Amino acid sequence: MSIKILVKIAITAALYAVATMAIAPLSYGAVQFRLSEIMTLLAFIDPIYIPGLVLGCALSNLYSPLGIVDVIVGTSATFLSVYLISKTKHLILASLWPTIMNSILVGAELFFVLHQPFFISSIYIAIGEFVVVTCIGCPLFKLIMKKNNLLKILKYQ
Repeated sequence: MSIKILVKIAITAALYAVATMAIAPLSYGAVQFRLSEIMTLLAFIDPIYIPGLVLGCALSNLYSPLGIVDVIVGTSATFLSVYLISKTKHLILASLWPTIMNSILVGAELFFVLHQPFFISSIYIAIGEFVVVTCIGCPLFKLIMKKNNLLKILKYQ
């Protein structure tokens, strides 16, 4: 693994973790609007970002009120999401993976740990993910993908 790859992983992990923890009340719990989730779309540009996104999620979930359970469940949801994003060829469809994975896995986590209704928790999580990743992230990434000089920086070469 090259230094360039390690640096991209470290920067990605740090940015994701800081962006999540900076707005902590909105990043954890039954209703979540993690702006850091926009970064999951980096996996659409290049799968090199997957380890950094997963690590960043794990680090930020260490500060979750649900503790180690959220580190395991939330990070698993992020891993599945970014892996599937990297395999999806259309940006809008790719942006739906975090909504699907987080609504199911984090919804189940909230059901089992906090005894919140699964369906309602899943809907709240899905709304937050959809707004952040699809409604905000997709237009942002469409702009990024039009800028060849920025795309060159983001892609591993």
